[in-house]
Amino acid sequence: MNLYESSQDYLERILMIQEEKGYCRSIDVANALGFSKPSVSVAMKKLRENGYIIFDDSDHIHLTESGLEVAKGMLERHTTLTSLFVKLGVPEGIAKEDACKIEHDLSVESYEALKKLL
Repeated sequence: MNLYESSQDYLERILMIQEEKGYCRSIDVANALGFSKPSVSVAMKKLRENGYIIFDDSDHIHLTESGLEVAKGMLERHTTLTSLFVKLGVPEGIAKEDACKIEHDLSVESYEALKKLL
C-alpha cells in the first residue's frame, strides 16, 4: 500500500511521541500535530485497518513492524535533512520545517547522495 504524506507524518509522530514519553495515545498525536481528536481518530482507524498500528487495552498506540519501518524511515529522512540544512547555515526552526516539506518527495537516489555528502 502506498501511504499518503499525512499517514507517513502520523506514523513518524507516533514514533517520536513513543520515544519521548514511552507511550502514545491518540490525544497525544492530536496535541502534537494540532489536529482535532475526531480527525486523528479517523486517521488512526485507517492506519489500524491497513496494519500499521494496533491499540492495546489502555488505548496506547503501538506501531506494527510495517508501521515502525515507515516511521523510522521518515524520522531518519527528517533528521538527516534537518542536519544538512543546519550545516548549510539555515536556522534550526526553518531547517526542520523545510525538511518536513521535502522528506516525502525526495527520491531515494537524491536522499542517499545527500547522506553520503554528510
